[in-house]
Amino acid sequence: MEADFDLKGRKLIDVQNIFHFMEPRTLSAAYKFYCDKPLINAHSAEADVIATYEIFKAQLEKYQDTELEDEKGNKFKPVQNDIAKICDLTTKTKNADLAGRIIFNEAGVEVFAFGKHKDKSVEEIFTKEPSYYTWIMQGNFPLYTKKVITQIRLRMKLK
Repeated sequence: MEADFDLKGRKLIDVQNIFHFMEPRTLSAAYKFYCDKPLINAHSAEADVIATYEIFKAQLEKYQDTELEDEKGNKFKPVQNDIAKICDLTTKTKNADLAGRIIFNEAGVEVFAFGKHKDKSVEEIFTKEPSYYTWIMQGNFPLYTKKVITQIRLRMKLK
């Protein structure tokens, strides 16, 4: 049933935004929460990698026996010491590149995950608009993203 509702003159509050404001979602905050110590040399590659590893170990320990219930009432333990299960739990998209600029759609086809061609096939766009490849290659995109689109382009030429 739909109700006629007017937002005019009303103030909306998103409690999740308050939560994120008050409980920062940073590596330093996560390290303090899970490992109960401050992150020294934050943003140095070595310190960040070590902290991420220690947080992951602490998460496995903290949540190993935590049971949740899905919308159908089925109980499950989402965090288990099993890489495949953790990967499934934490993966929102199936990335073709590390940055998630190119992802696989439900049919397993590489599509753009950004910009004016979002959700469109990379091959389709490179066929219709070949200059888009050049734009990406000359742009400020990660090297691995450029490598992936180059592989797609070479695959297209071989067809």
